[in-house]
Amino acid sequence: MTHRLDIAVVAALMLGLGGCATTTPAVQTTSASRSTPPPMNRTVTERLNPQVEALLVRLMDERRDMVIDGQPVFGTPDKFLPGKIAVGMAGLILDTPADDPRRARYLAGFRDLAALTVNDTNTEWGAYYSLLALNRLNQAGLLEQAVDPVTLARLRTQLDWRGFVREDDLTLIDLPNNYYGVAYSVAQLRNLLGWEDERAADALLEKTLAHYATYSDYGFADETDGQGRFDRYSVLLIGEIAQRFIDVGREPPEQVRRWLRQSAELVLLRAGPDGDGFEYGRSIGAYGETAMLEVLTAAAVLGVLTPEEMDVAYALSSAITARHMDFWVDADTGSVNLWDHGRRTDAYRAKHRILGENLSLARQHSYTNALWNRLGYRDRAPTADLAAWRASRPRATLTWFGRGEFDRALLTVIDGQRLIGLPVINGGAGQHMNTPYFPMPFSPGLVAGSADGAFPQLITRVELADGSVLQPLAFHKDVRMTETADAVQLDYRQDAMDRMGENAPIADARMGARTGYRFTPGRIERSDVYTPATDLGPATLSLEFAGYQPVEGLARGADGWTVTYRSGPLTRLHVTGLDRCETAPLEPVHASPTGPFLSLIRCRSESRSLAAPVRTGWTLTYHAASR
Repeated sequence: MTHRLDIAVVAALMLGLGGCATTTPAVQTTSASRSTPPPMNRTVTERLNPQVEALLVRLMDERRDMVIDGQPVFGTPDKFLPGKIAVGMAGLILDTPADDPRRARYLAGFRDLAALTVNDTNTEWGAYYSLLALNRLNQAGLLEQAVDPVTLARLRTQLDWRGFVREDDLTLIDLPNNYYGVAYSVAQLRNLLGWEDERAADALLEKTLAHYATYSDYGFADETDGQGRFDRYSVLLIGEIAQRFIDVGREPPEQVRRWLRQSAELVLLRAGPDGDGFEYGRSIGAYGETAMLEVLTAAAVLGVLTPEEMDVAYALSSAITARHMDFWVDADTGSVNLWDHGRRTDAYRAKHRILGENLSLARQHSYTNALWNRLGYRDRAPTADLAAWRASRPRATLTWFGRGEFDRALLTVIDGQRLIGLPVINGGAGQHMNTPYFPMPFSPGLVAGSADGAFPQLITRVELADGSVLQPLAFHKDVRMTETADAVQLDYRQDAMDRMGENAPIADARMGARTGYRFTPGRIERSDVYTPATDLGPATLSLEFAGYQPVEGLARGADGWTVTYRSGPLTRLHVTGLDRCETAPLEPVHASPTGPFLSLIRCRSESRSLAAPVRTGWTLTYHAASR
């Protein structure tokens, strides 16, 4: 933690925006290239910014008639869009030299679009983006040229944290906990614009940090009020909080630095040459990558990284931004692609938000690039060898998120250049039944979940005679990792199964489970023992595996079923404890954030007696050196 920078140096870096497209991304499951990426700023200025400029110029011309890749931009519910347009236009204006004739056109465009969208819904993140844009323009002395007085007066009333936070007790109105940070940011920007004093911002900051401390015993934020949903946002949130201090040049509390350091360590553990991001949880894919970018950039600015880590963080940031252009942006449409060619994302980020997703993703790359430039990395080619860095990481790391009545943790295994993440968490309300939150081994290009998909991906499902459907997903206890010379072992138990069918997890004590994972080079094994508390009669057990590779063969042996694969890293899946396995047709749900699954295996046992313990298991074999 030797690198330090006076935060006042970056006080002027109120977040920017950019964007660009040059290549059509192939359908793939890992990033396009492992070659050394160009300096981050060159990707931003030469590729990212022109792409966003093209979209915004189209928007100025086409206004409410704009369509991107067949998707109308307006007329669909996107409550953040006016704010994203505002911050995108502000970045375009401020990145254009004052003597360039385009600046006058862009100022007029901002004025027109602000008036055009002033009556559209624009709350929470949208309010933050709008205020950020207005504050940047105000600092540059351009606000009066960019917004007419009537529209500005309307915005002053509309862009308020009180629309989603109860003013009397500062509690959120039906929103997840990360919105405390948004509310604080809105209040802070209103204060900077002179629209209210600092009292609300100070109170909301205190509320934000207090809530974070309450539900983050190990420095990672629970997205729920204690249910145990620890995902991408649990790591990112402290980066966003830290960025709010960087925005205005304020020194953060030491506790913020400590939390940020913990998040940075988890991200650095995942740094590799492909620039891919978080492997589990919701809203990953492109946003799983920018989450890592934002955490590491904040950590770099606040001086909580070593010099070696600084270089690794910059190399990863450069790789992530290059991957954004190489993989996520489609030159044929001029837009990011999170939805087509076999890609799948959450309903929250459905394609009706296409323009907003372009603008918000580009903004994350642009503002972090501005900070790296200020840190002295402008035009600097990345020097850290990310492949060597990954190979040097510990073979296994157990990161604790919470311990108590239930254990919440993340096991990270490094096998050569392959990263495997096994989250033992609880998706909580709305997510517990979805595959991205399953306690299974996620690994880019090998094993993935499907956004909002609830099929039994590598986790056995038990259907009782009374119609109840049980899975071991939410109530983990006694999580233990042990290492030997040749293996990593993770064990845990659940005294109750998670009963499917409700929005939130329901503990069903009629059955418990003990689970063991064993990791050896090129091999992952899972074993389960399901123990009924009483005779539950006949039941149906089922398990599925949607994989990235075609099936080459399927055969039954003395101890189970063996599936062989071709043309990729996965070579074999061996399933035990179930009577029959077969290939099955793929359905729309069988897609990952980065690309389609190409095969589906379904295994099943009918009328299995649940009067005594039942054992099931599987083994995945893969090429250890292959990514």
